[in-house]
Amino acid sequence: MSATTKLSSSTETVLRGVHQTNQEDTFARARKLLAEAIGIDSHIDTIQRVMLGEDLSKPDDTGHVDIPRLREGGMHAPFFAFWVPIFFRGAEAVRRTLDLRDAMQSVLDANRDQIEMATTAADIERIVKAQKIAAFLTIEGGHAIDDDLRVLRNYYRLGIRAMTLTHAGNTNWADSANDTPAHNGLTDFGKEVVREMNRLGMLVDLSHASDKTFYDALSVTNKPVILSHSSMRAISNVPRNVSDEMLCALAKNGGVVGINFGMGFINPKDAEKLRLATQTESKAPLLTGKALDDYAAENARKLFGTRANVVATVEDVADHIDYAVKIAGIDYVGIGSDFDGIAGTANGLEDVSKMPALVAVLLKRGYPESDLKKILGGNFLRVVREVTGE
Repeated sequence: MSATTKLSSSTETVLRGVHQTNQEDTFARARKLLAEAIGIDSHIDTIQRVMLGEDLSKPDDTGHVDIPRLREGGMHAPFFAFWVPIFFRGAEAVRRTLDLRDAMQSVLDANRDQIEMATTAADIERIVKAQKIAAFLTIEGGHAIDDDLRVLRNYYRLGIRAMTLTHAGNTNWADSANDTPAHNGLTDFGKEVVREMNRLGMLVDLSHASDKTFYDALSVTNKPVILSHSSMRAISNVPRNVSDEMLCALAKNGGVVGINFGMGFINPKDAEKLRLATQTESKAPLLTGKALDDYAAENARKLFGTRANVVATVEDVADHIDYAVKIAGIDYVGIGSDFDGIAGTANGLEDVSKMPALVAVLLKRGYPESDLKKILGGNFLRVVREVTGE
């Protein structure tokens, strides 16, 4: 072996060591940053797992989120979504929402030293400062109000502070991105829903809404709106993602988009898996009571019991963040993982404990720490404050 070859081999070893040291330094910075940031994830569907009997106080790799992994991942203030599948109709949708709220309460009551409900930005800041998890409660699916503003007001009294106007299908008053348009956006009653949410101090969430519903809501609202778990249509052209024009309109409104980590939302090569998952809700039989609950439990196990193999990676998620920042601006982008509501997460972001990997990628791409703190909660905290008034 020549001296030149020995020198080359030695140099490679040194470079590998430097690279590893740099990697470790970047991850250490990422973890420190997450410890300091407010840590908002604007959409997790984890409470459905409690309905299936799981204990969130213990680490369990069945799902994507539990209290120990929230702490490990530095996400201190998750938005717990009460996902109501569209096969819960009318009064059954209301019952399902109340059951989910009860499940949430069981978590709060059993873990008082670790987690507390937040209804304002001030609550979030106080609870996180006390080193507890701040649980911000939301509803996924406007059909959960059963076309009744009195039901909406009662949800508010139960501490719920955000709602998506639609989910996988149209409501009686709003068109969904995943359905054939029936109302040309929002009906007059749909506009009343937006106004009442503004008055109460509830965040209007336009993820899952059709483009026309999105623009109709912006024309009515007098407060910032959110897209709690959507990604970029320019990168992955699925209906649930948002266009450049929508991003610009969102920024003008002062709202925030939370970047989704799931399947076809991130990488178009996973779009077919996403489409098949979405279809399961629309094919459900007409059931009520326990039979409906049993069907929902089996559907959840089928959708989320086995983790789907996906093409998307943590780098792809960072690409969506980059793109949203480029089009909308740094003040209008956040995290909305959709953990426990997606069968396949991006590789490298298999659960919430892996959040340092995403932050490390963004640090390598040159994001200042001040900007990353906005993405990691500061932007959503601003909207919560503007909408709730505290």
